[in-house]
Amino acid sequence: MRPATSADAPAVAIIWHRGWREGHEGRVSDELVSARTEASFRLRASQRVSDTTVATVDGAVAGFIMVVGDEVEQVYVASAHRGTGMAAALLVKAEEIVAGDGHESAWLAVVAGNARARRFYERNGWIEGGLIEYPAATGGGSVVVSAHRYDKRVSGSASCSPR
Repeated sequence: MRPATSADAPAVAIIWHRGWREGHEGRVSDELVSARTEASFRLRASQRVSDTTVATVDGAVAGFIMVVGDEVEQVYVASAHRGTGMAAALLVKAEEIVAGDGHESAWLAVVAGNARARRFYERNGWIEGGLIEYPAATGGGSVVVSAHRYDKRVSGSASCSPR
């Protein structure tokens, strides 16, 4: 794992777009699905390089996380690398980043209806805290998405370093 560079943004965008569609289509509004085009993910991935950590396999980006403050905003793994433990390793790295930035706990949001993601976070020690209304940017505003908030205490990892 390493901090992302601008050269990683195209690969991050592909993984993000495909993974987002799998986890969100049919669970969020048509307006948000329409806003989440391949081009929107390319733009967002290039804008978010400084928030991104990538996992690589044989030099190619195979997964990534995006962390801002105490929020783990994105955790995605390319389909070819699912089931390998990469997602769990990325999640641990995200927790380390949050702790290294001085936060006692981390949080994330999982779109309502994404049972696979919810089971993953719960297996990894995250605690479901109820439904929240999460604002998802559309490029021209935002759409409110019903999501489950998950929290995890990460303090005690003060020796962890950010990114």
